[in-house]
Amino acid sequence: MISLLILPRCCTINVKSKGRILTGKGLSRLHYVHRKISSRFVCVQKLDLNGNGYSGVLGCQKSFQRGISGGGHGGRKQSMTLDDIAKGIREKEYKRIVVIAGAGISTPSGIPDFRSPGSGLYDNLQKYNLPYAEAIFAINYFHHNPKPFFALAKELYPGNYRPCLTHYFIRLLHDKGQLLRMYTQNIDGLERMAGIPDKKLVEAHGTFATATCTLCRRKYQGEDLHNDIMEGTVPHCSYCKGIIKPDIVFFGEELPQQFFLYLTDFPMADLLIVMGTSLEVEPFASLSGAVRSSVSRLLINRELVGPFAWGSSRQSDVAELGDVVSGVRKLADALGWMPELEALMADDRQKASKKREE
Repeated sequence: MISLLILPRCCTINVKSKGRILTGKGLSRLHYVHRKISSRFVCVQKLDLNGNGYSGVLGCQKSFQRGISGGGHGGRKQSMTLDDIAKGIREKEYKRIVVIAGAGISTPSGIPDFRSPGSGLYDNLQKYNLPYAEAIFAINYFHHNPKPFFALAKELYPGNYRPCLTHYFIRLLHDKGQLLRMYTQNIDGLERMAGIPDKKLVEAHGTFATATCTLCRRKYQGEDLHNDIMEGTVPHCSYCKGIIKPDIVFFGEELPQQFFLYLTDFPMADLLIVMGTSLEVEPFASLSGAVRSSVSRLLINRELVGPFAWGSSRQSDVAELGDVVSGVRKLADALGWMPELEALMADDRQKASKKREE
């Protein structure tokens, strides 16, 4: 049996078939009708404050009205604060912290995000003459014309950018033995560069660290493609001459098996930190609701997203809105970790400088 999941505020449809989750491009007419009413697309059945159910477009409209009138996150007093979260981390009340992160943690490093109007990656791809912006990550288009992707890969390739304070904060959580896992949407490799080990990292949308021949499926290390990508050429397999593709998850491809660690990680988590993500791309976005209802969730983001914005937040949720790095710095200050964090960053910068000289 195949089922389609209609997603909010994006043109991605995920198909689940025989236990596999695939990503794809498309915008259904049903989604379009709902989107015109509200950018907050919710489930078909929605209950109002009196317990009455509304379905379809009416259900979305009622949810939208509740959001405006204060029935959601802003309608009740937040019972926890950032200081409470910091106290729990500092005193080791939180020993199994899960972090989920998106492009917003990498923009301070100079990497553009995907969807910001004007500055986002999708708004600046005209030079590649694509039929539509997302085609650069569509597997069918890649097979037809891989050159645009490899031109973009040259710009995004690991090593062109350095991790920022946010990446090192997550590294520090690991060093202190409190990071259960980090789930990232990013393909830039900055988490690895910051020293977060493979076993603690789930790169949900793939990685440049490894690659696979699209024809014979032979495996390669990312470094094997470095020279070709930097020279602007398409890398080919030395055995069958097929195109070698970095293990980035394209629209139309399966998610990496490692993603399904969430099935065991999230029931164990005692704190969830969400940072720098729009929570618009499924199935990654659903991770924000996968922890137990008693678990605190901290959002560090420019705006309310996902359950924090849909009126399904919890009393133990905390939202620190604004610039992500500023929010992380505020948390680190509350923890008393800033001197340690700055020393870690300085040490890594020194090591990177020495490596470049060699």
